Amino acid sequence: MQTEICRNCKDVVNEIFTGKLIDHHVRYFECPSCSYVQTETPHWLDQAYAEAINDSDTGIMLRNQVNARIVLTTMLMLRKLDGILVDYAGGHGILVRLLRDFGVNALWSDPYCKNLLAQGFEYSDEKADLVTAFEAFEHFIHPAEELDRLLTIAPNVLFSTELISDPAPKQDEWWYYGREHGQHIGFFRVRTLKKLARERGKFLLSNGTNYHLIIDKPASQQLWKVMIRANRIVPLLLRGKLVSKVWSDHNLMT
Repeated sequence: MQTEICRNCKDVVNEIFTGKLIDHHVRYFECPSCSYVQTETPHWLDQAYAEAINDSDTGIMLRNQVNARIVLTTMLMLRKLDGILVDYAGGHGILVRLLRDFGVNALWSDPYCKNLLAQGFEYSDEKADLVTAFEAFEHFIHPAEELDRLLTIAPNVLFSTELISDPAPKQDEWWYYGREHGQHIGFFRVRTLKKLARERGKFLLSNGTNYHLIIDKPASQQLWKVMIRANRIVPLLLRGKLVSKVWSDHNLMT
């Protein structure tokens, strides 16, 4: 049997169980070096991405509302409220439009999805202050390479992905494996993310569950965790500091 290699750090991985994605029997592996958990080489992705947004993603609107507040919170902590943000894997542009409504100079990027709500505000190689990748890392075939690509856009990367427990749960014990859509092919632990950050001279902040920030300067993880827990009040705190782009964007587009 062919030796499987970690798609994150290139070490040899160990098989941990076999499960089912869509209608495919799939082997899962864990890396002893970086703790990354991955599927076998994902040969089913054409089927999985027949539609860019999967039908079971009923939380897409609520999630984008929360993510918008998390972005505001992070930009406030980084003191980059007046900076440029790029939403990588931006989907249909929901988050970019929400952020621009708040007053953030947000730009859209996504090679696999049509921009429906943020047309005219596409990323075109501007140097940004923060790049976001919400619910994207679990989709990446080669996450380290994708992180390097993100860091060419901005020195700070804010992203979400659910952390996998240790030991890894069986496939029927964790919804995030995404058995029904087959798009989730790699899973992280804090140790995995710290290694990715450290190898690039960066620092990791994580809330320990699903939100993570890779930054180029040390910062208080406890402060960031408190701030993102209190994200509902952040838009209120920023009244008067940000000016909505709803009308200026309308004028620009017309």
